[in-house]
Amino acid sequence: MAKVEVTMPKMGESITEGTVLEWHKRPGDRVEADEPLLEIGTDKVDTEVPSPASGVLKEILVGEGETVEVGTVIALLETDVEAGGEEEAAPTAPEPEAAPEPEPEAEAAAAPPERAAAPAPPGGDEVEVVMPKMGESITEGTVLEWHKRPGDRVEADEPLLEIGTDKVDTEVPSPASGVLKEILVGEGETVEVGTKLAVIATEAATAPSPGRPPAPEATSKAAPSEPAPAHDVAASGDGAAQAPVEAGKPIPREAGGRFFSPLVRSIAEKEGLTMQELASIPGSGREGRVTKQDVLAYLEQRKQRPAEAPERPAEAPERPPAPPKRPAPVAAGEASGRVEIIEMDRMRQIIAEHMVRSKATSAHVTSFAEADVTNLVRLRERQKEAFERREGVKLTFTPFFVKAAVEALREHPLLNASVEEKRILVKYDYHIGIAVAIGKTGLLAPVIRNAGHLNIAGLARAAADLAERARNKQLQPDELQGGTFTVTNIGSLGSIMGTPIINQPQVAILATGAIKKRPVVIEDPDLGDIIAVRHMMYLSLSYDHRIIDGAMGASFLQKVVSVLESFDPNMEL
Repeated sequence: MAKVEVTMPKMGESITEGTVLEWHKRPGDRVEADEPLLEIGTDKVDTEVPSPASGVLKEILVGEGETVEVGTVIALLETDVEAGGEEEAAPTAPEPEAAPEPEPEAEAAAAPPERAAAPAPPGGDEVEVVMPKMGESITEGTVLEWHKRPGDRVEADEPLLEIGTDKVDTEVPSPASGVLKEILVGEGETVEVGTKLAVIATEAATAPSPGRPPAPEATSKAAPSEPAPAHDVAASGDGAAQAPVEAGKPIPREAGGRFFSPLVRSIAEKEGLTMQELASIPGSGREGRVTKQDVLAYLEQRKQRPAEAPERPAEAPERPPAPPKRPAPVAAGEASGRVEIIEMDRMRQIIAEHMVRSKATSAHVTSFAEADVTNLVRLRERQKEAFERREGVKLTFTPFFVKAAVEALREHPLLNASVEEKRILVKYDYHIGIAVAIGKTGLLAPVIRNAGHLNIAGLARAAADLAERARNKQLQPDELQGGTFTVTNIGSLGSIMGTPIINQPQVAILATGAIKKRPVVIEDPDLGDIIAVRHMMYLSLSYDHRIIDGAMGASFLQKVVSVLESFDPNMEL
């Protein structure tokens, strides 16, 4: 049996951890090499992780929403080598079968207990099912539901039970084919990682198993409350065998476009919640998922209602949704107004966290300058058609802004740095991030690598490529990492000026405002001061006042202005 580890990939130089956003496969599912296996994210990018090999997803070790360090094993695959291995192992199996010198098959069935700890060879041994490790910080897990009962047939990799922690719920596949001989940990019980949960009797032990302890236990449990409470066979320590489970219909994994975790379903069924009630609970989890806390809060709220209230959901399922959807604090503050509650999507949550962290990290100061870019506008107008035919991309102002920023950074290296505690790390490679708006919902800053080595044409091609792929969600994680300075063209969105927030761990960001025609006073050597219509723009530089003072910030801006105003309208690009 060959196992392949799936690890949290490195998403860039400065990224040390990632979050599992969504598993596209479940334990027991078939997966092909390079097929998308899961989606992960950092504070800057979400991306799919392909399967490193073909086979079966045996175990998920890191659940959705959990954040772990780069290199952490997040899942295990069983590759197709297993098939060949089993066929080769089959010829050696006859030894145990040929060795039934002790006599009948009954003795052969009695032999396995002596070898209960054996690794699961095919041929009548017992295989242990243990509580799996579900993350570095997880030391225990809770059995939520057994999908099989003692005496039931189970296939290798078939979901055997569901377990949960305070961070993730997941299914545990059967490690071997055979019969579930014994359940050692009941539903609702919490045990440490590595604890034996059950015993599976493989092929040779299947005959005796059903006729032994399972049958008496099953019937003795079934007697008090009919066959239906099969859920309660192993839940003796919890008093789980109660009417709500009997009365409540099984909650599906997905309904109405919403996903309900095994833990949430387990609580809902135990408490007798209807599907309508569960669907009415607003989720506080990722992508609006209902969490354990949401369900418990709803149950607490329901207890405080009049005695007849619990019956109402069945009679009028439309009513319960009202209280959760309009939380008391909002309703109290907007008693006579109309309020819409919008849950932040993942990108907005990431941006919010990143911006707040930046403000808390750097002492922000913003300086402003004004540039006369009339000659630059004339140069672009004269060259843009020929440039697009020659280079295959449109000529925008972005490459000129990046060029000016790089030239200013050469003279002011401290703005191309980062801060680590009491150390300043000055970078001498110019990796310039360019802010790209993703519709009206978010912002990404892909990085032009080694921008100091590129001319205007090279910068234009790089910027166009990154912007297009950013909007089509085709960026690679590394293309959003490692920037040393950022340029954000807020003028393309119509803003005259702004005070941008530093993109950590950088120490400065340049915002270029909209280019507007304005009457300005200019000095003419022959005519003196005259008023003329010029193309003008504002520049704003936000910088980290911990290491950059106002004089340096102003000097940097003046260099940017000087470069932008130095372009000759007749030059060739």
